[in-house]
Order: sequence, then C-alpha cells, then structure tokens
Amino acid sequence: MAEPPIDLKTLRTPSDTLKPQAHANDSKVDIKDDSTVLQTCAYIIQAPSPPFPVFVIAYAINGFGIALQDAQANGFVASLKDNPTTKMGIMHAVYGTGALCAPLVATQFAQLRHWSYHFLCSLGVAASCGVVLSAVFRFKTQDECYAEIGQAANESGESAESDYKQIFTLKAVHLLAIFSLIYVGVEVTIGGWTVTYVIDTRHGGSSSGYISSGFFGGLTLGRVALLWVNHKVGERTVLFIYAALALGLELVIWLVPSLIGGAVTVSIVGVLLGPMYPIIMNHSGRILPRWLLTGAIGWIAGLGQAGSALIPFITGAFASRFGITSLQPVLVAMMGCMIAIWAIVPNSPRRPD
Repeated sequence: MAEPPIDLKTLRTPSDTLKPQAHANDSKVDIKDDSTVLQTCAYIIQAPSPPFPVFVIAYAINGFGIALQDAQANGFVASLKDNPTTKMGIMHAVYGTGALCAPLVATQFAQLRHWSYHFLCSLGVAASCGVVLSAVFRFKTQDECYAEIGQAANESGESAESDYKQIFTLKAVHLLAIFSLIYVGVEVTIGGWTVTYVIDTRHGGSSSGYISSGFFGGLTLGRVALLWVNHKVGERTVLFIYAALALGLELVIWLVPSLIGGAVTVSIVGVLLGPMYPIIMNHSGRILPRWLLTGAIGWIAGLGQAGSALIPFITGAFASRFGITSLQPVLVAMMGCMIAIWAIVPNSPRRPD
C-alpha cells in the first residue's frame, strides 16, 4: 500500500513553541524577513539533491523560517482593528492557493531526472517573499506599522518569562491548540490519504491524484467564498455548522460507493474545512490579550503542525492493521472531537493570572 509522503515541515513545531521567547514583547519586535532568509538557505541546500540527512537538516531550517512567518503574520493580522476577519480569510486563502499549486508543480518535476530542481521554484518564491516583506514593512516594529494606519499600540507585557507563564495559564490557549492539532491533522490526512482510499476501495485510476487538488482547491475557495456566511452567522456558531456538515459528508464518502460522488464530496469537505483555521486565529485575537497574541498563536500553530504528523501517522497505523477502509472512521471520530472541543473553548476574553 502506497503511503503519502511525510511532511518534514512538521519540524517547524519547536520554533513555533519558542515564539513567546522570540517575541517577549510583540509590539517592539521588528517585522523582518529573517524567515525568508532561512527558507532561501534551505532551498539552496535542497536543490542539488544532497544526501538524506542533509535534506532533513534543510527541512528543519525551512520549518523554523515558516514558523516565524506563521506566527508573525497571524499575530499581525489578528491584532488589526479594521476588519481583521476578512483579512485573515484572504491571507489564508492565498496560503491555500499555494497548497493547491505546489503539488502540481512538484509533480511535473517528479517525472524529470533532476527532480530536486523543483526546489528552485520554491527558492524563487521565498526570495520574492523576502523582497515584498522588506518593501512593505521596511523593518519597522509592529507598533510603528500600526501607527501608520492610525491604530493605537498594543498593551505590552513585562518579560519573556512572564509571557510564558501568562500564556500557559490561559485555558483557552490550550483548547485552541488542541483544536488546531486535530484540525490540521484532519486536513493533512484527507489531502494525503484520500487518494490511496479512492484507488484501493473505489478502484480509481491514475487520475485519482487530482482529488487531492480538488480538496485543496475547495479549501482555498471556502476561505474566501464563505466570508459573508461567517459574518452573517457569527464565527463561533458557523464553525459548529461547518464541522457538522463536514462530518456528515465524510459519512457519505464512507458509506456511498461512488467514485465520482466521492471525489465531488471531498472537494465540498475542503470548502467547509477551509474557513476553520482563519476562524481559530480570529477567535484567538478576540479572547487573548494583545501583548500575548503572537506567542500564543505560535503555540497554537505549533501544536497544529504536530497534528499534521500525528493524525496521518495514526491513520497509517490503523490502515496497516485494519486496511485503508479505516480512514473514514478515523476522520469521522476526529471531526466529532473537533466539535466537542470547540464547544468548550471560551467565548469571552479572560485576563491572565
């Protein structure tokens, strides 16, 4: 049975969890392009196809760079006063577009002798990102960037040690982190294992790989197309609706033996799952203290990336023991856990102890 490739970018998790130390006082931290420098170095190492241990080290460097971008970008947008929910949705829709396009590009290079040259494309994107970050933020602090748009500076914390203590005394941070772990794990599991499921149980052909692209395409679409629904219904309530519908559709994929129907349903599940991650970040911005936001988001996102390794691993273990048909029961159970955890996530701000 073919297994989906392991995403070594889960090595970014340690740097995500170190965010409170890196951002002891978020408002005073320069918004730099250090992250893109790390990514650029990683892709330079990977392009000539070095030995596997070197590849792992390069992925670790890349993961640290992505983690810096992840926490800073989410923290910056979540702290905006002017329509942050829409901006968060757009930002993550662009992220989803990258998730859709990257496998398509990599697949083209996989057929060539020098397959690792696809990292040169990633190198170009990372370098371009560094130029854009430098041009837009010009190495200013977060407070200086807010001041340019007429937004008051965020309240500041005392020290890195104090920030650690405050972050880890907030129950909401840990609940959101656990939700993120399951959500990202479900997302990666669907994107990676569904193709194997369709080939083995629905007798799909070589074109079954496009089902994964359809899922990520739906993910991207949902993050933009459902913004008005999020505003109309309310993000906390609408996430329950999305999760319940996604769970129901997974039951359809599981119980209805249709190749085409299953492929379409997977894309719809992507649409429903798409808005959830931006909603997590928006909710963090509403209920967590502003001066702890980037550090807290680092923990939430870091545990989420751990989920991208843990849940697919659990799925693989079940598939080895019981067959790939165990995929859908695992996904249904995980989605049920998401609903249960979201029900106990606080809905109002709480000051840290």
